Parts: sequence; C-alpha cells; structure tokens
Amino acid sequence: MTDLAAWFDLPAGAGPGTLGLLLLAGLTAGWVDAVVGGGGLIQLPALLLGLGTGSPAVMALGTNKLASICGTLTSAVTYYGRVRPDLRTALPMAAFALTGALAGAALATALPSSAIVPIVLVALVCVLVYTLRRPALGQMTTLRHNGSRHHVTACGLGLVIGVYDGAVGPGTGSFLVFGLVSLLGYGFVQASAKAKIANVATNLGALIVFVPQGVVLGRLGLAMGAANMLGGYVGARTAVARGAGFVRIVFVAVSSVLVLRLGYQVVTG
Repeated sequence: MTDLAAWFDLPAGAGPGTLGLLLLAGLTAGWVDAVVGGGGLIQLPALLLGLGTGSPAVMALGTNKLASICGTLTSAVTYYGRVRPDLRTALPMAAFALTGALAGAALATALPSSAIVPIVLVALVCVLVYTLRRPALGQMTTLRHNGSRHHVTACGLGLVIGVYDGAVGPGTGSFLVFGLVSLLGYGFVQASAKAKIANVATNLGALIVFVPQGVVLGRLGLAMGAANMLGGYVGARTAVARGAGFVRIVFVAVSSVLVLRLGYQVVTG
C-alpha cells in the first residue's frame, strides 16, 4: 500500500481504497462534465480530500486540470462525431477561451477568490432562475445572430468564461452551455458539444501555467484522466441519445448543487 501511494504521489498511509475513490470521482466527473459541465464539483473536492491537508491546494488544482482535459477532449471528439458542431464558431471561441484562461490564471495570483465567489453565486442564481422560467429554452437550435455578430458574441463568451475558469473554475462548463443557449440560441445538445471544445482550451490554458510550476501530479492525473475519458465518452453518448430535455434536467441539477456549494462557502467565509 505504501509503494502504491508513493507511486501515485498519494500521502503516506493511503492505499487502494483512496486511489479507487479518486478514480470513481474521475469517472463520475467525466460523465457529468460531458453532459452539461460542472464535473469539477466532484473531482476537485475528491482530490483535496485524497491528497490531504499536507499537500498545497494548488496541487489538487493542477492535477484536476490534467484529469479534466483527458475527459473534455474525449467528450469533444465524441460529440463531434455524433452531432457535428460548427467548427467555424467553436474553434475561434476556443482560441479566445484559451487566451482568457491564461489571463485568468495570472489574475488568480492577485485576486482573492473571496471577492469573486459572491459575484459568481449571484450570476449562477440568475442563470438557474432564467432557465427554470423558460421551459422551452434550449430545446432546439434557433440562432439569434448571423454573420460577424454571431462570431463576435461567441468569441466574447469564450474570452469571459476562459478568464473565469483560469481565475476561479467551478461551473465553467455550465456557464459555457448557458451562454451558448441563451445568447446565441443553440439547443442544449449543440451547446454542450461546442462547450466541450472551448473547455478543452481552458483546461489547456490552465495547464500551461500549472505545469512549469511543478504542481501537477502526472501519474495520478493521468490515471484519473483515463477514468475521466471513460465517463466523458459515456456521458457524451448519453446526452446525444437522450436529447435536449435530459441535458436541461442535468443542467438544472448541477447548477443547483453549485449554488448550494458556493452559498455555503459565502456563509461560512
């Protein structure tokens, strides 16, 4: 058990049980992330718990990004093969998301998260209320803009959410999906497909910052990444097969959990 813990850079005394729980968290997070985003709500707390208080929190953040990019890349490829999202929108949005994530990661060192969390909480409550009040939202794709306005809006969304992911992180995929549905008029399945492409870019941006700092546990991150890939593959296929109504239900559920988690963080300080 000690040798296993050492090989995966787990704390002394950790064994197969700890590793098994982390892999299960990666699998579940990959499924949730593929359907609607928000897998970090499962995976990051599991890493913080598994690595223990003796490891700096940034180690969990960096390792989480390595595992996450494996899952988001898998689900992005799966979505592309099944729903063919328009890359003329998705790729420029992803490029701006990558730029935003790099800027956000730099901001994270100077901006206290305590100042950001209440703002994010209010925004997420508004997103949830808006979605609940509009049952038909995202059921089908009805684009609101054409031409350059469409692409400028998509790139602006990618940039803003990219900065958020680099600086804070929780719920990035959910915010991307909501933005694509509400601002651009995509259905939930098409929005999820494009969100995964942008999410790959934001994870890559964070890793560009984290890897040189030596805060990514490679073996553990790749092991969880393999579990994340399986969850992402199954989740993407589930979302496509079950349709927009199913994705909307998962979106509301994940957003509600995120509201509760951030609300608790604000109340407890």
